[in-house]
Order: sequence, then structure tokens, then C-alpha cells
Amino acid sequence: MRLPADAVLIVIDLQEAIDDPRWGPRNNPGAEANIAALIAAWRAEALPIVHIRHDSVEPGSPYAPGSPGHRFKASALPLDSECVIAKTANSAFVGTALEALLDEFGATTLVLCGVLTPNSLEATARHAGNLGYQAFVVADASWAVDKVDLRGRRWPAEDVHALSLAHLHGEYATIVDTNETLAAAAMAKARQRLKEERFRGEA
Repeated sequence: MRLPADAVLIVIDLQEAIDDPRWGPRNNPGAEANIAALIAAWRAEALPIVHIRHDSVEPGSPYAPGSPGHRFKASALPLDSECVIAKTANSAFVGTALEALLDEFGATTLVLCGVLTPNSLEATARHAGNLGYQAFVVADASWAVDKVDLRGRRWPAEDVHALSLAHLHGEYATIVDTNETLAAAAMAKARQRLKEERFRGEA
């Protein structure tokens, strides 16, 4: 995995609403810790971060503005200097200024994490791929929940997660894990610093 120095970390819908019991059993219990590690690494390297917040318009949704669940989780609280994009659709690109913001950054590479894997994460990753971004989805920094199909069969969260990632991989995004992403983030700025040092030496 190789990242440019303008690679943007996009943290999707990591709000307290995702802990509501209505969603049912989930996988990847360590995902929040991995997301926190990614955010810390991006901050340490001064790489751009965008937080996506879901402002649900559905009656009774735990993601509705003004509800307790609308707040960001403690593991992913944005800093005042970091960008927050509010959305009402699944894809973070629909009806938002996300693409314009990424253009301001000059970004061509996105690293996505958050929830839920087959919902807003997958929708945003598909959209990113179709817009021509190089997209990476961090598998162990996201999660799914159990899903009942139209035949009444219940699919465990781990299977739902795995199938969603399989749909994305090689078509819309590249699936990676936290450790390789952290290593790539550290190297992104290291290469830039080395280039700048060489330039100063030649001047």
C-alpha cells in the first residue's frame, strides 16, 4: 500500500447512534480503536481528515439532529480545525460539498473507514471509485450488523461485512487493514520530507 502526501482519511458516520440496539449484533469489536489509531496517525502526519456526519431525516432515527445519538463517538471526535460534512443520503457525495472540498485539497486518494460496511461506507466507496478516486477501505476499521434477506434468512454480521468488501475490492476500491494503512500513512509524509530536504540541498 502506497499513499500520497495528500491522502484523505474519511471517517463515516461514527456517531453514538450506531450503538443503538435496533441495529443488532455486529462484527469487528475493535473497529473503534482502529479508527482512533488511524485518526491519530493522520493528525501526527498532518494529513487531511474529513468526518462524515449523518443527519437523518427519517422519523425516530437515532441519527436525527438533536437526538443523543447524533453526537460523534468519543473515539472519533473531530478537532475544530477538521472538516465535517453533513449528509442525509447513504453516499457522502450526494447533496454535499465533499467533492468540492476534496478538490480544494487536491486529493486523488481516499482512505475510508466507519459504518456501516454495506450501507454508507459501501455507498461512499462505490461513488468515490466511479468519480475516479483511488479508494482504500480499511476492513478492520469498519463493521456490519446481522442482516435478514428477503427469504427470511439471517446472515451474520461477519458474512455481511465480508461480502460487502468483496463487492468493493478490485472494482471500486482496494481493501486493506489498519496496520498496513498506518505504515503507509507514515511513509507518505516521510517521502515528501525527503524530497524537500533534497531540494534544499540542491538549492
